Amino acid sequence: MSMGFSPFAFWSLIGLVVQGLFVVLGLYALFLLIKLLIRLITAVELYIDDKKNRRF
Repeated sequence: MSMGFSPFAFWSLIGLVVQGLFVVLGLYALFLLIKLLIRLITAVELYIDDKKNRRF
């Protein structure tokens, strides 16, 4: 038996590459979501501080 080109191995490799890309995109989306949540919390804290200071 020769170790030639196998279409099944090729499609399996393509599937692994696509799955790896989806994992990287998912981690990047998680990173962006965490950055957005940090900014949101900071904005809410500034808004609450501004509300408290206006009452005096």
